[in-house]
Amino acid sequence: MPSRASGRTVSFEVDGRQLDAPVAPGQVLRTVLREAGVHSVKKGCDAGDCGACSVLVDGEPVHSCIWPAHRLDGRAVTTAAGLGTVEHPHPVQQAFVDAAGFQCGFCTAGMVVTASTLTEADHDDLPRLLKGNLCRCTGYRAIGDAICGVANTTTPAAGTAVGQSTTAPAALRVVTGGEEYTLDFRSPTKLLHLAVLGSPHPHARVVSIDVSAAEAMPGVHAVLTHHDSPATLFSTGRHEDREDDPDDSLVIDPVLRFRGQRVAAVVAESVREARLALDAVVVEYELLPAVFDPEQARRPGAPLLHGEKTSEVSRIAFPERNTVAAMHGETGDVEAALAAADVTVEGTWRTQRVSHAALETHATRGWLDDDGRLVLRTSSQVPFLVRDEVAHVFGLPQESVRVFTKRVGGGFGGKQELLTEDLVTLAVLRTGRAVQYEMSRDDEFTVVPTRHPMRVRVRLGATRDGLLTAMHVDQLMDTGAYGNHGIGVMYHSVHESTSVYRCENKRVDAESVYTNNLPSGAFRGYGLGQVVFGVESAMDELARELGLDPFELRRRNVVVPGDPMVVTDPDEETDLLYGSYGLDQCLDLVERALATPSDDPAVAAADVVPEGPSWSVGTGMALAMIATMPPRGHFADTSVALRSDGGYDVAVGTAEFGNGTTTVHGQLVATVLGTTPDRVTIRQSDTDVARYDTGAFGSAGVVVAGKALLAAAQKLRAAMVERALDLTGGAASVVDGGPLPEVVTGGVVVTRASRTPGGDPEHVVVDAGQLLAAGPLSADGSHDGTPRSVAFNVHAFRVAVDRSTGEVRMLRSIQAADAGTVLNPEQLRGQVEGGTAQAIGTALYEEVLLDEEGRVTTTALRNYRVPKFSDVPRTEVLFAATHDDLGPLGAKSMSEAPYNPVAPALANAIRDALGMRPHELPMSRDRLWRLARG
Repeated sequence: MPSRASGRTVSFEVDGRQLDAPVAPGQVLRTVLREAGVHSVKKGCDAGDCGACSVLVDGEPVHSCIWPAHRLDGRAVTTAAGLGTVEHPHPVQQAFVDAAGFQCGFCTAGMVVTASTLTEADHDDLPRLLKGNLCRCTGYRAIGDAICGVANTTTPAAGTAVGQSTTAPAALRVVTGGEEYTLDFRSPTKLLHLAVLGSPHPHARVVSIDVSAAEAMPGVHAVLTHHDSPATLFSTGRHEDREDDPDDSLVIDPVLRFRGQRVAAVVAESVREARLALDAVVVEYELLPAVFDPEQARRPGAPLLHGEKTSEVSRIAFPERNTVAAMHGETGDVEAALAAADVTVEGTWRTQRVSHAALETHATRGWLDDDGRLVLRTSSQVPFLVRDEVAHVFGLPQESVRVFTKRVGGGFGGKQELLTEDLVTLAVLRTGRAVQYEMSRDDEFTVVPTRHPMRVRVRLGATRDGLLTAMHVDQLMDTGAYGNHGIGVMYHSVHESTSVYRCENKRVDAESVYTNNLPSGAFRGYGLGQVVFGVESAMDELARELGLDPFELRRRNVVVPGDPMVVTDPDEETDLLYGSYGLDQCLDLVERALATPSDDPAVAAADVVPEGPSWSVGTGMALAMIATMPPRGHFADTSVALRSDGGYDVAVGTAEFGNGTTTVHGQLVATVLGTTPDRVTIRQSDTDVARYDTGAFGSAGVVVAGKALLAAAQKLRAAMVERALDLTGGAASVVDGGPLPEVVTGGVVVTRASRTPGGDPEHVVVDAGQLLAAGPLSADGSHDGTPRSVAFNVHAFRVAVDRSTGEVRMLRSIQAADAGTVLNPEQLRGQVEGGTAQAIGTALYEEVLLDEEGRVTTTALRNYRVPKFSDVPRTEVLFAATHDDLGPLGAKSMSEAPYNPVAPALANAIRDALGMRPHELPMSRDRLWRLARG
């Protein structure tokens, strides 16, 4: 390959400034801009598929990741940063702020660049014009609103932020390309880069490895192998209790259990030099027998993946039969109840591997600070858990490791893993230099854990009047080569999916099984979506057998306050409580909406049955329940401090990745302390800033960290009032029966009796400066994540299905959510829409495909099919009116929950249209075409 020196220098303009840059043969515009420090351009795919890197070249939008850099001479390039600034945003950028047209925001810089070229005449053609720009978070409705000039946010008065659609604190930085993501900064020292040699075999042992030729190559600083790896076993899955996951992984393992697993890593001056050196590593492998089907993997005589490990040390349930976890339990007598039932149904449903497809790939940059501490800047949902595990694996004192994140470009559970940080740590400790490891989009598909594929068999029995008498769920999941989340996902998948229904006779058989496929991991819904697909499909079939409306069948069988939430043990102690209950409202809201024409013109325009005899119309619904916090404890420590300018500094550990916690945290503090969110400065997701936070997963950012922050703000308010009373004469000076001291922007108003007999009360303002003159004012707040409440979601579709092609058109999409007190209506609506859009992708399009030898064949977004603007209907979002006693100001979590009922609701609608039931996801056109033909 030619060296950079054999290229040439191009001169061009970027965002109004002249730039002369060296260009290598074959180099693209994106890498030239990033190397020049233009961080408003993002890397999402490097294949022209996602649009995160979109820029204008001489006014025309292009994907800079495929635009040849040698054509740059004399050109003018405009990025989102060149369109406008925080102080003077472009009108389109301001429109995205006003419409809340982003969540994680990683796609937004490219999205606004494309949108800036559109005119009002283009508004009716957005599905086509935005086909080159993907968004994984929003569901696109808010993006369309932004382009069409629809404002969805408000500016609250002091003390009124909760309940209003306030703007995200980072909004203007996101839309102008100035918000920092993981790699959006220049290293103060020369940076080394890391590249990984992956296993070419699904199961093998490294017999010998010769790295001498690679070490001698230009630019190479180190070649890391299993000889350099710590001997400590760990799991890439992260939880509050590290023993929730099996210890079955090494940083670099001489036994390779899936294609792509790390064999060696090269640390070099550039990515190019590191990759060239990988080709010089000579490895001798002993090939081992492999198994790819979980049914076969658990049978006697199957090849063992972790047979050398023990249950006691690694917490693998049955290593001798490749089973990482198993659950077999029963209450009552299911077989007898099924035999006695008036009506029974049964079926087997299969769900596929799904990629998180977060647009920011996994990446970590690590270095040693001036005190010799290891510092990791990483794309993670769990910085504190990463710190603790890195310290554990490498035998480091916890205080000698700092981990922090900036804004994270999407997570969905995929960044609840330790996938890059351990290897960067090894490289930094070996070289003493700053090292960066950035995964490619190919890596995201081939080595990053996916959603667990499952086989779910459901059997139901009922009386003729529609009361459940028997429920049996038999679940088998492929956890892949490693058990990260393989225990937790299994248990969670069969919990709320079954406990939402009352039934005296229940049985669950569930197993999580190792195979030589790429690992599975945490994914939105954490296993519920797969089992809910089976249970809710079976419930729909039961309604048909009974001749009952599907809404009515659910009403007769769902748990209500006072009912225990039982899986298989009615005496099991649980911290799940009904903090509030809105499932009945959700059922009513969706049923009424489905039966009533929408008054939203966009929804009404889509609700038109296509012409032609091959189209059939159907409706379907499904429900889901989910705990509002992860089990086994979830901890957050926060603090709030008063500033001399009357604002507040907040320290909180949770990460922001489009979940909107930062916005809600500002609202909570502003409301309690009588100010506006813009006067609240939040520092977050840094182990040096907050004392502790388990992490942003399980939708815990609002209900755990938010509740801890609420407690801190309330304590600070009390302290401010107490000090103000001291400064103004004490509590006795407050008018009897009159107003208590009021905390307002900048201080406290104390009302006290007039010094003149018969005069009006005095209102004394004690400002922040006076309050702080007697010393700092701050308060801490903590929450342990218990007890937990439950949230509910009900979804319904009306669809048209073309029997001749298998095409599905979604005519109506409706979801009602029981989210307790709605803290930010627009943001919560966006979470529901985004979860629905991602679930539609799961239901109809998305699948990570493997061949018969465990080789991933889906390696690019273009053949994976993340839903585009044109693929997602406008979902009508409705909220139940509840107040949860366990959540902050009555709120429940709602980031994961909207995903779970969507696929079964869509499957039930398709079954209604075709008269035949789909049993496998995705319900792609070819599968539905075959189904329609029997």
